[in-house]
Amino acid sequence: MSKIHLTAAVALALAAAAPVAYAQTATTHDTRVAASDTLPHGIQADEIRASKMISSAVYDVQNRKIGSVDDVILSKDGKVDAVVIDVGSFLGMGGKDVAVLPSDIKTDNNRLTLDRTKEQLQQMASYNLENKNTGAGTSTSPVEGGRLQTAPSPGR
Repeated sequence: MSKIHLTAAVALALAAAAPVAYAQTATTHDTRVAASDTLPHGIQADEIRASKMISSAVYDVQNRKIGSVDDVILSKDGKVDAVVIDVGSFLGMGGKDVAVLPSDIKTDNNRLTLDRTKEQLQQMASYNLENKNTGAGTSTSPVEGGRLQTAPSPGR
């Protein structure tokens, strides 16, 4: 086969493959653009960042400090399931963690408020932040870490 025929064959093969690769790239890109267009481009006035919420003081409606946010618990869907509040501790000792619904916490003048008293929170059941089955505690991470699972993989 001559060099001209070989070059033409390679060029034809590349030209035939190019539209397929381009179509896949364009479809993937278009999907990402469409999804990102539905999201706001900055934090909204009625939103709060989890990083600012964690360790923030929580006040009752009489403006008394009743605890501080210890953690924010997310579901597999990425929705906030609970806000964990450390109640009654002094310098990180002696208190307990309790969970409240995220809808129970209000932001008022850039502060977190809860329509409950410190005594009511202290009477609630303790919330355990450590669970060896989720990798969220002090134990080592699972072998298949980095993914949320509902059940072990078959065949393992």
